[in-house]
Amino acid sequence: MHAGRIIFSQLLDFLPKKQFDRCVRRYHGNHRTKTFSCFDQYLCMVFAQITYRQSLRDIESCLRAMQPKLYHCGIRGNASRNTLANANEHRSWRIYADFAQILINKARTLYADEDFGIQLDREVYALDSTTIDLCLTLFPWAKFRKHKAAVKVHTLMDLKGSIPTFIRITDGKVHDVNILDDLILEPGAIYIMDRGYLDFARLYTFTQNLSTFITRAKSNFDYRRLYYQKADKTTGLRCDQTIMLNGFYASQDYPAVLRRIGYFDIDTNKKFIFLTNNFALPALTIAQLYKCRWRIEIFFKWIKQYLRIKTFFGTTENAVKTQIWIAISVYVLVAIVKKELKIELSLSEILQILSIVLFEKVHIKQVLTKNVLQNRNSQFHNQLLLFDL
Repeated sequence: MHAGRIIFSQLLDFLPKKQFDRCVRRYHGNHRTKTFSCFDQYLCMVFAQITYRQSLRDIESCLRAMQPKLYHCGIRGNASRNTLANANEHRSWRIYADFAQILINKARTLYADEDFGIQLDREVYALDSTTIDLCLTLFPWAKFRKHKAAVKVHTLMDLKGSIPTFIRITDGKVHDVNILDDLILEPGAIYIMDRGYLDFARLYTFTQNLSTFITRAKSNFDYRRLYYQKADKTTGLRCDQTIMLNGFYASQDYPAVLRRIGYFDIDTNKKFIFLTNNFALPALTIAQLYKCRWRIEIFFKWIKQYLRIKTFFGTTENAVKTQIWIAISVYVLVAIVKKELKIELSLSEILQILSIVLFEKVHIKQVLTKNVLQNRNSQFHNQLLLFDL
């Protein structure tokens, strides 16, 4: 892999180039393109994400400073800010969305046996969204409020390895619950959601597809109790009930029975009421699964802190979606590098190291491996020893 190559070039070994070319041909990305290909655009944007560039001019200046090394990085075209801006504006964002999905499938295979704290023989997903605020004057297409624009990144994340499996980018006005219509439910899988996704008609499709959902009940939740199980209150459980919905429309939307679990969290001093259609798992496991939902919150915080998705290099919808999807692919690429090279560092540490050694001619595993320096304890003497015994 090394053989005198710079680290940026070594990163390309983890990218399936043939599959990237298929994505480009699918959407005619290189149509009437002579010098600056879609792969050149992708590499320039990856460079901007890894090295924390702030603007197109910033990207252009840094790449020109490394002009003799760009060919060895895989960048063949002239990376000027106007060329990159036009590529982000006109080349379909679906090219990079499809390629990110290819990387996601590869990462999920690598992390299939990853432990997230609870041993289950089924897939466990967390569903949530994050809002990215924008300027209404520059992004009029991203409707949110009267004097504010925003985009939402709706994400379904596999808890094994914290790998996003489904992503939908919409304007800020799209409610979270509408994303349930776009999900392809897996029979036997577990989906963890907050109260924003509480829609009984849509949740009933989970039961019909033999999938499990875990969510929280709202304060005005109307129900009647049918049965109850004894709960061990020393574990934090308060109740484990089988219920039916009382409301006229709610009972029509969800005509089956539900499971209502009460849990008191000692750490936060709060009581939680969970709703699920799973009656096989222990009540405490249901509560512990919902607690694992914090992983998707950490994912959103991570990409906002370490990647460039809060400030954008273009103002069109295509440019914004292109930048977000390439940022997602960088996150997944770092996860793939970590797993394939068996690196013990966290994803943030790997990205920070790569940001300063991207053009160094050293083996990538060498710079990403923790080298613990052990200083030998030696006695101090007035006179230096002639021989070190």
